[in-house]
Amino acid sequence: MHTQLLVVLIDNERRDSDLPDVNPNRGKFADRCTAAGHRMPLSIVEEADGRIAVRSPYHPNFPARARSLGGIWDKERRIWIFDAGDHDRVRSLCREIYGTDDQENGSPLPNPPPLAGEGRVRALFPNPVRHSRNEFAEALTGVPHYYGHRRRLRERMIAAGAENLPDYELLEMLLFAANPQGDVKPTAKSLLAHFGGFGQVMSASPEALSDAGLGLAGVAAIKSVREAALRLLRSELEERPVINCWDKMIDYCNAHIAHNQVEEFHILFLDRKNVLIKHERQQRGTIDHTPVYPREVVKRALDLGASALILVHNHPSGDPTPSKADIAVTQDIKKAAAPLGVVLHDHIIIGRNGHISLRDLGEI
Repeated sequence: MHTQLLVVLIDNERRDSDLPDVNPNRGKFADRCTAAGHRMPLSIVEEADGRIAVRSPYHPNFPARARSLGGIWDKERRIWIFDAGDHDRVRSLCREIYGTDDQENGSPLPNPPPLAGEGRVRALFPNPVRHSRNEFAEALTGVPHYYGHRRRLRERMIAAGAENLPDYELLEMLLFAANPQGDVKPTAKSLLAHFGGFGQVMSASPEALSDAGLGLAGVAAIKSVREAALRLLRSELEERPVINCWDKMIDYCNAHIAHNQVEEFHILFLDRKNVLIKHERQQRGTIDHTPVYPREVVKRALDLGASALILVHNHPSGDPTPSKADIAVTQDIKKAAAPLGVVLHDHIIIGRNGHISLRDLGEI
């Protein structure tokens, strides 16, 4: 069961009377705790539902350090929320700030008087990715191992070039925008292992990425970067004849559908100068079949004023070898388009292991 670490900070009696009253709710809450006979030292326990609750006196250094661990402050409930995988790191932080992590106290905590309007804490995401860590370094320094990692990675990327980053570090760079603080390296490595590679991660559907444990911000970051890359590739096809930049067209098609898990049929509509007018997905099928209707293909070409077509579809199996059905539908579209002055340049089949041109095979 996936859980999240919940750190509850209760602003109890101040140990330093000279500290400014930075918490406007402190007095009322401390009075309520004192009136109920509770004086709450630092306590860290695992609750019945698997969550870890930490209650502590107020300390001015705790909020900034909590955020550095990826903690999120819920103003309404007055709690910090961390991934469950950060349990040991939060203990280390408590030792640094308070001089103890309350290891000797493992009994359940008494519930404090509830704050007005305080409800049950809900987990932000049901499937957090657990973190690995350098326990030896953290034990010596009390500082999480990823302190400064983002800056170092960005500096290395600028100095050496993004092309020299391994896949997991490039994916980290994308996820930085989705998670402003905290360690995203374990998430990047987990996604690559789950989907099988960088291309597969970038091509995965939002549903698949969510099922793999990625939150809304992470899914949006990946899909937006993928779309930006596709638009950059497509822009070159819109500026000069496609037949003069055939390799770039193949690269564009590979980036678009090579790693898709189901078969898709796409059409590149070209003008009289063979410049790309529009790229459309005509049909989306199953893992080994996509229904294609020649009349619809030709009708759409006429609607767009296209003079030529390039058909493209993928084989999720990875093998681009054309089937008899692939060859037959290609011939049908060619015959339907020719009398209307629309030329079929080629039918490209894309696989993860390469591509095949039906024109090169003599089938067009």
